[in-house]
Amino acid sequence: QVQVVESGGGLAQAGGSLDLSCAASGTILRVNTMGWYRQAPGQQRELVAQVTEGLARTYQDSVKGRFTISIDDVNNIAYLQMNSLKPEDTAVYYCSADVQIADREGFRTYWGQGTQVTVSS
Repeated sequence: QVQVVESGGGLAQAGGSLDLSCAASGTILRVNTMGWYRQAPGQQRELVAQVTEGLARTYQDSVKGRFTISIDDVNNIAYLQMNSLKPEDTAVYYCSADVQIADREGFRTYWGQGTQVTVSS
């Protein structure tokens, strides 16, 4: 079993900052990608940022220069530092981890339960 648990989030004013963290735990042989997605009401879930085990980082255009993703690859923890927040950043943020649980198994994506981020204007 693999568990992905997010923490952080909450309420911030426009221009403010919030930090999210996400820990993947359980039967884990290898994690090759951890990412943050978000879903606003009535919208599809979208990629915000992701980082690979080779530390290649990808960001959605709307968050470039404002959000930073980092990873503790020893403990399988991903962080998302969010600065200069905007009301349009309001969404439920989900963490994902692509995990291999055994040599004979491929990678599978596991999701956290989501954490609410609300940015007031």
